[in-house]
Amino acid sequence: MVKLISENPELLIYIDGKIHITVLGGIKLTGLDRLKVTLKLSLTGKSNTAYRHNLDLYNGIQTEQLIEKASEMLDVSTSETSQIINRLITELENYRAQRLEEMKPKQPEKRELSEAERRQAITFLKSANLLQRTKEAIKLSGLIGEETNSMIAYLTYTSRKRHVPLHLMCLGASGTGKTWLQEKVSELMPEEDKLEITTLSSNAFYYFGREELKHKLLLIEDLDGAESVLYPLRELQSKRKISKTVTLKDNKGNLKTVTLNVEGPVCVSGCTTPSWRTRIACER
Repeated sequence: MVKLISENPELLIYIDGKIHITVLGGIKLTGLDRLKVTLKLSLTGKSNTAYRHNLDLYNGIQTEQLIEKASEMLDVSTSETSQIINRLITELENYRAQRLEEMKPKQPEKRELSEAERRQAITFLKSANLLQRTKEAIKLSGLIGEETNSMIAYLTYTSRKRHVPLHLMCLGASGTGKTWLQEKVSELMPEEDKLEITTLSSNAFYYFGREELKHKLLLIEDLDGAESVLYPLRELQSKRKISKTVTLKDNKGNLKTVTLNVEGPVCVSGCTTPSWRTRIACER
């Protein structure tokens, strides 16, 4: 039986025939050019005799030493131990690749309208009293009691598709429902078109993909906690793009200059209290 048990990432267990192997501390997911592990090898069902070894499984000399010493202590042929270690390496590589894939941010699937839905939407947009009908549709979504504010927010959020979007700041004392209003209206926008932000580091905006923020709705829950990103945020609003030049090391250790470019436009919506002094330049 060959099996890698990975329920506990810090204690991986691999069972292959005669040999039971425990990977103490798990494996590092970064640095794909190495596979450093601490192994505990014992005979399956007999844990009283065990051999422990710390090594890089991609290092041929270290791996050969492991095979020789483990075979001697466990009284298993070196050829059999070698085959088991090779299968272990393959299992650990597959496990690491799977974990890395799981850690990738999941992009919301872009929903395509059916032909019938498209015709229905066009008919709605061409109807008389469009704003009044839109206001009624917002009510049907469950947002009641904020007719004017919800309509302003909805029109602002839909402007994200324009070349020069509108922006919105929700002002209100603590506990007055400004965050709730932003949240409820934003629920009417497609998931793939919005990005909800709680906190951001000062350079975070520069590391988005070149067009990852293009025509996106950026929802900032608390502008008080976003002071560190106000400059790139203002640049995205006014110039509709930001750039930053950084120095990075390549795989040989050489320094290289790289320019990071992120394109807009974006629609920004944030909540804060009236005492907040900083103002975001809202371009129309």
